[in-house]
Amino acid sequence: MIPLVGSDTNPQPGQIVLIKSGRDAGQYAIIIRLMDERFVMLADGGRKKFDCPKKKNIQHLQLLNYISPEVQTSLEETGRVTNGKLRFALAKYVNEFVYDMKKGVSFNGERRCN
Repeated sequence: MIPLVGSDTNPQPGQIVLIKSGRDAGQYAIIIRLMDERFVMLADGGRKKFDCPKKKNIQHLQLLNYISPEVQTSLEETGRVTNGKLRFALAKYVNEFVYDMKKGVSFNGERRCN
């Protein structure tokens, strides 16, 4: 993990983001390219592949304090990254950080069956 100073810093290739609005709201993706100061290109290796990334406004994203070293080095060395590596990086982040945060949440007796 490569830590960032704050979540409001400039986006970087390899950084994991949470999509806040649009059809993909609530899903995680990785920045693979910076278009300009306002737009980035996102891919997740599943629905949005590296070859056909999603153009997204930075204001519609929550920048997370995590940059995938595997994705970042691959982008720096070859300018490309495999879809499998994108899926692996997202799964690794979700398993390490998101799942651990949800594990500590109490339900106060309001559990649902479905």
